[in-house]
Amino acid sequence: MDFINELNDALKDAMRTKNQVKLKVIRELKNRVKNWEIQQGKSATETDFLKLVQTAVKQRRESIALYQKGDRQDLVESEQAELQLLETYLPKMLSETELVQLVDDVITETGAKDMSDIGKVMPMVMKKAAGRADGKQVQELVRAKLQNG
Repeated sequence: MDFINELNDALKDAMRTKNQVKLKVIRELKNRVKNWEIQQGKSATETDFLKLVQTAVKQRRESIALYQKGDRQDLVESEQAELQLLETYLPKMLSETELVQLVDDVITETGAKDMSDIGKVMPMVMKKAAGRADGKQVQELVRAKLQNG
């Protein structure tokens, strides 16, 4: 439950410094954890917390894209500030080189030859990446590798 203590400390800090963006994001994360725990009927683990943060990050990225299309720069900046703060709770993402290597290793390991094998490769890559890679990016990379055979 380290992450709960970390969130509580961050919340106190945000209140002390009157950082409204941080305050909003930390409260949202705490609510996500609490709601998850109520729905699941058990305490959230570190892995569960990371999944909740990843969901919030994904939502911010989608919102940013929509706000950019709608030419709402004020909302884009707000979402980007929240996104940056959320990303501090995620593990360091794999570099492009590391991700390519991981995909190559899994393709070799599974013996995948073409697009029909994407169902074997994707879950394995995502499991080995353990939250350190964006699913959309992984899918694009796997598709490109399997199409080119």
